[in-house]
Amino acid sequence: MCGIVGAVAQRDVSPILLEGLRRLEYRGYDSAGIAVLNPQDRLMRVRVKGKVKELEQALIETPMAGAVGVAHTRWATHGKPSEINAHPHLCNDGSLALVHNGIIENHERLRASQQAAGYAFASDTDSEVVVYAIHQRLQQGAGLLDAVRAALTDLDGAYALGVIDRSAPDRLIAARQGSPLVIGIGIGENFIASDVFALLPVTQRFIFLEEGDVAELTRNGVSIFDRNGKSVQRAIKESRLTADASDRGEYRHFMQKEIFEQPRAAADTLEGRLTNDRAPANILGFEAEKWLDAVDAVQIVACGTSFHAGMVAKYWLEDLAGLPCHVEVASEFRYRTHVVPPRALFVTISQSGETADTLAALKLAKAIGFSRTLAICNVPESSLVRESDLVLLTHAGPEIGVASTKAFTTQLAALLLLVAVLMGRRSDLQDQVRELVQHLRTLPALLDQVLRLDQTIADLAQRFNDKQHALFLGRGEQYPVAMEGALKLKEISYIHAEAYPAGELKHGPLALIDEEMPVIAVAPDNQLLEKLKSNLQEVRARGGELLVFADARVGMTTEPGVTVIHLPEVPHVLAPIAFTVPLQLLAYHVAVLKGTDVDQPRNLAKSVTVE
Repeated sequence: MCGIVGAVAQRDVSPILLEGLRRLEYRGYDSAGIAVLNPQDRLMRVRVKGKVKELEQALIETPMAGAVGVAHTRWATHGKPSEINAHPHLCNDGSLALVHNGIIENHERLRASQQAAGYAFASDTDSEVVVYAIHQRLQQGAGLLDAVRAALTDLDGAYALGVIDRSAPDRLIAARQGSPLVIGIGIGENFIASDVFALLPVTQRFIFLEEGDVAELTRNGVSIFDRNGKSVQRAIKESRLTADASDRGEYRHFMQKEIFEQPRAAADTLEGRLTNDRAPANILGFEAEKWLDAVDAVQIVACGTSFHAGMVAKYWLEDLAGLPCHVEVASEFRYRTHVVPPRALFVTISQSGETADTLAALKLAKAIGFSRTLAICNVPESSLVRESDLVLLTHAGPEIGVASTKAFTTQLAALLLLVAVLMGRRSDLQDQVRELVQHLRTLPALLDQVLRLDQTIADLAQRFNDKQHALFLGRGEQYPVAMEGALKLKEISYIHAEAYPAGELKHGPLALIDEEMPVIAVAPDNQLLEKLKSNLQEVRARGGELLVFADARVGMTTEPGVTVIHLPEVPHVLAPIAFTVPLQLLAYHVAVLKGTDVDQPRNLAKSVTVE
């Protein structure tokens, strides 16, 4: 996987493809390539290990032009990052080019069969078997569209494909199964891409392919066929995003920009969803009223940062709404036996809505008897949204940095809305609902206040210049916040970081404490504060350096070995959101000092569309 762009037009598509790849760089990748059919119907290809800027330089040295082409940025799954493993892949006679996102699970069996048939493999990838599966059908006399459709019957796994062939120089074939792919509609030209950001400079009209769809694009039209080969119409949707939606503006990095966008993102997520005293059930969908009355448990499934949001929500749901809640990593949920509560709400959380494990968990949940499903997601046209019964969009706006920031805080805001909705179904909780709604209204201003700590935290980041390890501590609902803080630091600074519930220190982690391992703690003003203070004394007694983010009311002060950064007074229910922000700032400033690639950390991808 990572990013696909394709085009068929009346003009040279090479600049369009290259710009599309630039706009997909946020997804994370290790190599890039482009292939076009030139005016003589000859396939030309350039690939590089490294970044799109290196591909751009290679194209200056080996210029190419054509009206049909495909391009790709690759995040390695099968085969190491290298030029030979980069996409597009060509068949042996150079007539066919293909780009692929996803994983072909039966590639070893197909490779053996194709080698026996005389095909010589040039890469270590699973993707190359798709090229030869299509080529075999072309050799048998099939047209390009039929050859692709027939080849797909050989494949097990997930794919988004873009295919061009010199025998069909006026068309581009696309296919989608388990990996996202959109079609951009132009005037006298049409496009494909992994997401809309890649195509915003050329169109704002999009078709979102559904599972199993195959599409044939020409300059003047698009034909789409479902998994059964039946011609179908898919709606054209107008995107409200603009071409500058992925512009850094005044900020040095996208991550920095997105951290500072959080007050606005929180306000957008809450806008129109709160009345004077409640959160109406219909914010989840028009059928929510009749479904939610019967809900007596919640199952949350997510991955990475979204999993941490789910862990926070467990505390809220059980403490405020009185509903039992189980939270599980999607990749684990998929592979175990389940006991399904008869009236449980199944909640998935994902920034992109295309996370492979989360989508698979949703499909499994439906198959084993979860009758009510809710997606909390940032992308309205995503697979997760389309396949869920109820939806709560986060309205975070485009998030380009691989390390998620505003997606996390808006997920938490959305989860608090869900808690308010579920609380509102109980007559005995109406006073508490009104209080929660009032607190939610203060969230954007609170986040704005916390962001004023930016320079203070930037100065503190200097202490991490020579550090290789860090420990994050939190208690109660702050434990997942500590986990998120550790994840951010390790993702973008490459410092090894772990998070623990503070009460677990004496059960092992204290063995790691010395002056070389900074310990970062979050200390809101809650019923666990005195317990947390005792845990922090355990660290100081062993020579550990403490960095504590504390509510202004807790009475902690800076002293030798202990640095305290005071947040404003934070309502208890909003503390997990507010205390997340300084941890994001700390990770960001440490990464800048370390000189890492903040927006595209090594080995990581933004949208994880493979298992």
